[in-house]
Amino acid sequence: MMSGGFQPAELGFIVALASAGSLSGAARELGITTSAVSKRLALIEARVGVPLVNRTTRRMSMTPEGEVLLEHARRILGEIADLDQLLTSSKGVPKGQLRVNATLGFGRLHIAPAISQYVLRYPEVDVQLQLSVDPPALTDDQFDVCIRFGAPSDTRVIARRLASNRRLLCASPKYLAQHGEPKTPGDLRKHNCISIRQGDEAYGLWRLYAGREAERDAQAVKVRGNLTTNDGEIAVNWALDGHGILLRAGWDIERYLDSGRLVEVLPGYKTPDADIYAVYAPRHQLSARIRTFVDFLGERFGPDYAC
Repeated sequence: MMSGGFQPAELGFIVALASAGSLSGAARELGITTSAVSKRLALIEARVGVPLVNRTTRRMSMTPEGEVLLEHARRILGEIADLDQLLTSSKGVPKGQLRVNATLGFGRLHIAPAISQYVLRYPEVDVQLQLSVDPPALTDDQFDVCIRFGAPSDTRVIARRLASNRRLLCASPKYLAQHGEPKTPGDLRKHNCISIRQGDEAYGLWRLYAGREAERDAQAVKVRGNLTTNDGEIAVNWALDGHGILLRAGWDIERYLDSGRLVEVLPGYKTPDADIYAVYAPRHQLSARIRTFVDFLGERFGPDYAC
Protein backbone atom coordinates (compact mmCIF):
# COMPACT_ATOMS: atom_id res chain seq x y z
CA MET A 1 0.00 0.00 0.00
CA MET A 2 1.05 3.54 0.69
CA SER A 3 4.72 4.30 1.20
CA GLY A 4 4.26 7.91 2.23
CA GLY A 5 1.60 10.28 3.52
CA PHE A 6 -0.55 12.52 1.38
CA GLN A 7 0.38 16.16 0.95
CA PRO A 8 -2.28 18.89 0.96
CA ALA A 9 -1.55 19.60 -2.72
CA GLU A 10 -2.37 15.98 -3.58
CA LEU A 11 -5.60 16.13 -1.60
CA GLY A 12 -6.51 19.33 -3.43
CA PHE A 13 -5.77 17.60 -6.72
CA ILE A 14 -8.15 14.74 -5.88
CA VAL A 15 -10.91 17.18 -4.89
CA ALA A 16 -10.44 19.21 -8.07
CA LEU A 17 -10.51 16.03 -10.15
CA ALA A 18 -13.75 14.81 -8.58
CA SER A 19 -15.40 18.22 -8.84
CA ALA A 20 -14.47 18.60 -12.51
CA GLY A 21 -15.83 15.16 -13.40
CA SER A 22 -13.25 14.55 -16.13
CA LEU A 23 -9.51 14.65 -16.69
CA SER A 24 -9.86 17.47 -19.22
CA GLY A 25 -12.10 19.44 -16.87
CA ALA A 26 -9.59 19.06 -14.06
CA ALA A 27 -6.83 20.18 -16.43
CA ARG A 28 -8.72 23.39 -17.19
CA GLU A 29 -9.40 23.93 -13.49
CA LEU A 30 -5.76 23.38 -12.50
CA GLY A 31 -4.23 25.16 -15.48
CA ILE A 32 -2.23 22.17 -16.68
CA THR A 33 -2.48 19.74 -19.58
CA THR A 34 -4.75 16.69 -19.59
CA SER A 35 -1.71 14.43 -19.91
CA ALA A 36 -0.19 16.05 -16.83
CA VAL A 37 -3.39 15.34 -14.89
CA SER A 38 -3.37 11.73 -16.06
CA LYS A 39 0.29 11.30 -15.12
CA ARG A 40 -0.19 12.83 -11.68
CA LEU A 41 -3.18 10.61 -10.99
CA ALA A 42 -1.27 7.52 -12.14
CA LEU A 43 1.60 8.34 -9.76
CA ILE A 44 -0.78 8.69 -6.80
CA GLU A 45 -2.57 5.44 -7.68
CA ALA A 46 0.75 3.61 -8.04
CA ARG A 47 1.82 4.81 -4.62
CA VAL A 48 -1.39 3.83 -2.81
CA GLY A 49 -1.66 0.57 -4.73
CA VAL A 50 -5.35 0.83 -5.71
CA PRO A 51 -7.23 2.59 -8.54
CA LEU A 52 -8.93 5.78 -7.43
CA VAL A 53 -10.76 6.66 -10.63
CA ASN A 54 -12.77 4.69 -13.18
CA ARG A 55 -11.91 6.08 -16.61
CA THR A 56 -14.01 5.78 -19.77
CA THR A 57 -13.84 7.68 -23.02
CA ARG A 58 -16.53 10.15 -21.95
CA ARG A 59 -17.01 9.87 -18.22
CA MET A 60 -15.00 9.55 -15.07
CA SER A 61 -16.10 8.35 -11.65
CA MET A 62 -14.40 7.66 -8.35
CA THR A 63 -13.82 4.07 -7.26
CA PRO A 64 -14.97 3.09 -3.74
CA GLU A 65 -11.40 3.73 -2.53
CA GLY A 66 -11.41 7.02 -4.38
CA GLU A 67 -14.66 8.04 -2.68
CA VAL A 68 -13.14 7.32 0.73
CA LEU A 69 -10.09 9.40 -0.12
CA LEU A 70 -12.28 12.21 -1.50
CA GLU A 71 -14.38 12.36 1.66
CA HIS A 72 -11.32 12.61 3.88
CA ALA A 73 -9.58 15.05 1.54
CA ARG A 74 -12.49 17.49 1.67
CA ARG A 75 -12.66 17.34 5.43
CA ILE A 76 -8.90 17.66 5.94
CA LEU A 77 -8.55 20.60 3.56
CA GLY A 78 -11.44 22.35 5.26
CA GLU A 79 -9.90 21.82 8.68
CA ILE A 80 -6.52 23.10 7.45
CA ALA A 81 -8.17 26.26 6.12
CA ASP A 82 -10.06 26.77 9.38
CA LEU A 83 -6.93 26.22 11.47
CA ASP A 84 -4.99 28.69 9.36
CA GLN A 85 -7.63 31.33 9.96
CA LEU A 86 -7.74 30.69 13.70
CA LEU A 87 -3.98 30.98 14.20
CA THR A 88 -2.89 33.66 11.73
CA SER A 89 -3.40 37.37 11.27
CA SER A 90 -6.37 36.60 9.03
CA LYS A 91 -8.32 35.33 12.04
CA GLY A 92 -12.04 35.86 11.52
CA VAL A 93 -11.68 36.87 7.86
CA PRO A 94 -13.62 34.37 5.75
CA LYS A 95 -11.69 32.80 2.90
CA GLY A 96 -11.46 29.50 1.07
CA GLN A 97 -14.03 27.25 -0.57
CA LEU A 98 -17.65 27.17 0.57
CA ARG A 99 -19.88 24.39 -0.80
CA VAL A 100 -23.61 25.13 -0.61
CA ASN A 101 -26.59 22.94 -1.51
CA ALA A 102 -30.17 24.13 -1.95
CA THR A 103 -33.36 23.03 -3.67
CA LEU A 104 -33.92 24.01 -7.29
CA GLY A 105 -36.65 26.62 -6.92
CA PHE A 106 -35.64 28.29 -3.65
CA GLY A 107 -31.98 28.05 -4.54
CA ARG A 108 -32.50 29.77 -7.87
CA LEU A 109 -34.80 32.52 -6.60
CA HIS A 110 -33.28 33.26 -3.19
CA ILE A 111 -29.99 31.52 -2.39
CA ALA A 112 -28.19 32.39 -5.64
CA PRO A 113 -28.91 36.16 -5.26
CA ALA A 114 -27.85 35.95 -1.60
CA ILE A 115 -24.55 34.35 -2.58
CA SER A 116 -24.00 37.10 -5.14
CA GLN A 117 -24.23 39.70 -2.37
CA TYR A 118 -22.22 37.61 0.10
CA VAL A 119 -19.16 37.34 -2.16
CA LEU A 120 -19.26 41.09 -2.76
CA ARG A 121 -18.83 41.50 0.99
CA TYR A 122 -16.33 38.63 1.35
CA PRO A 123 -14.46 38.35 -1.96
CA GLU A 124 -11.88 35.85 -0.65
CA VAL A 125 -14.55 33.13 -0.36
CA ASP A 126 -15.03 30.84 -3.35
CA VAL A 127 -18.63 29.62 -3.33
CA GLN A 128 -19.82 26.50 -5.14
CA LEU A 129 -23.61 26.29 -5.31
CA GLN A 130 -25.31 23.05 -6.30
CA LEU A 131 -29.07 22.86 -6.72
CA SER A 132 -30.89 19.55 -6.43
CA VAL A 133 -34.45 18.28 -6.39
CA ASP A 134 -33.91 16.13 -3.30
CA PRO A 135 -31.66 17.26 -0.44
CA PRO A 136 -28.50 15.25 0.18
CA ALA A 137 -28.15 13.10 3.27
CA LEU A 138 -27.23 15.12 6.34
CA THR A 139 -24.21 12.88 6.87
CA ASP A 140 -22.94 13.61 3.34
CA ASP A 141 -19.65 15.51 3.54
CA GLN A 142 -19.97 16.86 0.00
CA PHE A 143 -21.37 20.22 1.20
CA ASP A 144 -20.51 22.67 3.96
CA VAL A 145 -23.97 24.22 4.30
CA CYS A 146 -27.31 22.78 3.14
CA ILE A 147 -30.47 24.86 2.94
CA ARG A 148 -33.33 22.62 4.05
CA PHE A 149 -37.08 22.85 4.60
CA GLY A 150 -38.16 21.74 8.06
CA ALA A 151 -36.06 21.24 11.17
CA PRO A 152 -33.92 18.08 10.80
CA SER A 153 -34.43 15.37 13.38
CA ASP A 154 -30.76 14.40 13.23
CA THR A 155 -29.09 15.74 16.38
CA ARG A 156 -25.62 15.29 14.87
CA VAL A 157 -26.01 18.51 12.86
CA ILE A 158 -26.58 22.16 13.68
CA ALA A 159 -29.72 23.72 12.18
CA ARG A 160 -30.32 27.47 12.22
CA ARG A 161 -33.78 28.71 11.31
CA LEU A 162 -33.59 31.36 8.60
CA ALA A 163 -37.21 32.12 7.71
CA SER A 164 -40.77 30.93 8.05
CA ASN A 165 -42.19 28.98 5.12
CA ARG A 166 -45.96 28.89 5.02
CA ARG A 167 -47.42 26.60 2.37
CA LEU A 168 -50.69 27.51 0.69
CA LEU A 169 -53.32 25.79 -1.42
CA CYS A 170 -53.96 27.59 -4.67
CA ALA A 171 -55.55 27.24 -8.10
CA SER A 172 -56.21 29.38 -11.14
CA PRO A 173 -59.51 31.28 -11.41
CA LYS A 174 -60.16 29.27 -14.59
CA TYR A 175 -59.99 25.95 -12.76
CA LEU A 176 -62.18 27.12 -9.87
CA ALA A 177 -64.78 28.52 -12.28
CA GLN A 178 -65.01 25.16 -14.03
CA HIS A 179 -64.84 22.83 -11.03
CA GLY A 180 -65.99 24.86 -8.05
CA GLU A 181 -64.09 25.79 -4.91
CA PRO A 182 -63.58 23.26 -2.08
CA LYS A 183 -65.12 24.29 1.24
CA THR A 184 -63.48 21.69 3.49
CA PRO A 185 -60.26 19.65 3.30
CA GLY A 186 -62.34 16.57 2.48
CA ASP A 187 -63.59 18.26 -0.69
CA LEU A 188 -60.07 18.08 -2.10
CA ARG A 189 -60.64 14.38 -2.81
CA LYS A 190 -63.13 15.42 -5.51
CA HIS A 191 -60.62 17.71 -7.24
CA ASN A 192 -57.69 17.28 -9.55
CA CYS A 193 -54.68 17.98 -7.35
CA ILE A 194 -51.19 18.59 -8.70
CA SER A 195 -48.66 16.60 -6.68
CA ILE A 196 -44.94 17.17 -6.17
CA ARG A 197 -42.60 14.32 -5.27
CA GLN A 198 -39.79 15.82 -3.18
CA GLY A 199 -37.55 14.44 -0.47
CA ASP A 200 -39.07 11.95 1.92
CA GLU A 201 -42.47 13.66 2.16
CA ALA A 202 -45.48 11.35 1.89
CA TYR A 203 -46.51 11.55 -1.75
CA GLY A 204 -50.05 12.84 -2.36
CA LEU A 205 -50.81 13.28 1.36
CA TRP A 206 -51.72 16.82 2.37
CA ARG A 207 -52.13 17.75 6.04
CA LEU A 208 -54.48 20.62 6.91
CA TYR A 209 -55.84 22.10 10.10
CA ALA A 210 -58.17 25.01 10.86
CA GLY A 211 -56.57 28.21 12.07
CA ARG A 212 -57.99 27.76 15.56
CA GLU A 213 -56.67 24.21 15.91
CA ALA A 214 -53.24 23.00 16.93
CA GLU A 215 -50.86 21.69 14.27
CA ARG A 216 -50.99 18.24 15.84
CA ASP A 217 -54.70 18.08 14.96
CA ALA A 218 -54.01 18.38 11.24
CA GLN A 219 -56.24 16.26 9.04
CA ALA A 220 -54.46 14.07 6.50
CA VAL A 221 -56.12 14.13 3.08
CA LYS A 222 -55.08 11.71 0.36
CA VAL A 223 -55.34 13.64 -2.89
CA ARG A 224 -55.26 12.46 -6.48
CA GLY A 225 -54.61 14.04 -9.85
CA ASN A 226 -53.36 13.35 -13.33
CA LEU A 227 -50.23 15.51 -13.07
CA THR A 228 -47.19 14.76 -10.92
CA THR A 229 -43.66 16.14 -11.01
CA ASN A 230 -40.54 16.48 -8.89
CA ASP A 231 -40.05 20.09 -9.99
CA GLY A 232 -41.93 22.84 -8.19
CA GLU A 233 -41.67 25.34 -11.05
CA ILE A 234 -43.33 22.90 -13.41
CA ALA A 235 -46.12 22.29 -10.89
CA VAL A 236 -46.75 26.03 -10.54
CA ASN A 237 -46.96 26.40 -14.32
CA TRP A 238 -49.50 23.56 -14.47
CA ALA A 239 -51.59 25.34 -11.83
CA LEU A 240 -51.35 28.58 -13.82
CA ASP A 241 -52.61 26.68 -16.88
CA GLY A 242 -55.73 25.66 -14.96
CA HIS A 243 -55.03 21.97 -14.41
CA GLY A 244 -55.83 21.73 -10.72
CA ILE A 245 -55.17 22.63 -7.09
CA LEU A 246 -51.59 22.93 -5.87
CA LEU A 247 -49.97 22.99 -2.42
CA ARG A 248 -46.94 25.24 -2.63
CA ALA A 249 -44.75 27.50 -0.50
CA GLY A 250 -45.77 31.13 -0.31
CA TRP A 251 -42.39 32.36 -1.57
CA ASP A 252 -42.96 30.53 -4.85
CA ILE A 253 -46.52 31.67 -5.62
CA GLU A 254 -46.84 35.04 -3.87
CA ARG A 255 -46.35 37.01 -7.09
CA TYR A 256 -49.12 35.04 -8.80
CA LEU A 257 -51.49 35.53 -5.86
CA ASP A 258 -50.80 39.27 -5.98
CA SER A 259 -51.49 39.43 -9.71
CA GLY A 260 -54.63 37.29 -9.47
CA ARG A 261 -53.31 34.54 -11.75
CA LEU A 262 -53.66 32.17 -8.78
CA VAL A 263 -56.24 32.26 -5.99
CA GLU A 264 -55.76 30.88 -2.49
CA VAL A 265 -57.95 27.86 -1.77
CA LEU A 266 -59.26 27.01 1.73
CA PRO A 267 -57.72 30.18 3.24
CA GLY A 268 -59.15 29.28 6.65
CA TYR A 269 -56.88 26.25 6.87
CA LYS A 270 -53.16 25.92 7.44
CA THR A 271 -50.55 23.32 6.66
CA PRO A 272 -47.72 22.27 9.00
CA ASP A 273 -44.84 24.68 8.59
CA ALA A 274 -41.70 23.66 6.74
CA ASP A 275 -39.49 26.54 7.83
CA ILE A 276 -36.19 27.20 6.09
CA TYR A 277 -33.00 26.12 7.88
CA ALA A 278 -29.27 26.31 7.24
CA VAL A 279 -27.79 22.96 8.26
CA TYR A 280 -24.11 22.23 8.85
CA ALA A 281 -21.83 19.91 10.81
CA PRO A 282 -20.80 20.88 14.38
CA ARG A 283 -17.13 20.85 13.40
CA HIS A 284 -17.81 23.85 11.14
CA GLN A 285 -18.75 26.13 14.03
CA LEU A 286 -15.27 27.67 14.10
CA SER A 287 -15.15 28.21 10.33
CA ALA A 288 -15.29 31.93 9.55
CA ARG A 289 -16.65 31.36 6.04
CA ILE A 290 -19.49 29.14 7.23
CA ARG A 291 -20.31 31.29 10.24
CA THR A 292 -20.41 34.51 8.23
CA PHE A 293 -22.42 32.89 5.44
CA VAL A 294 -25.08 31.55 7.80
CA ASP A 295 -25.17 34.90 9.63
CA PHE A 296 -25.54 36.66 6.28
CA LEU A 297 -28.48 34.47 5.32
CA GLY A 298 -30.03 35.09 8.74
CA GLU A 299 -29.84 38.84 8.15
CA ARG A 300 -31.13 38.62 4.58
CA PHE A 301 -34.05 36.34 5.41
CA GLY A 302 -35.05 38.31 8.46
CA PRO A 303 -38.64 39.34 9.30
CA ASP A 304 -38.68 42.11 6.68
CA TYR A 305 -37.62 39.85 3.81
CA ALA A 306 -40.34 38.85 1.32
CA CYS A 307 -39.66 35.13 1.28
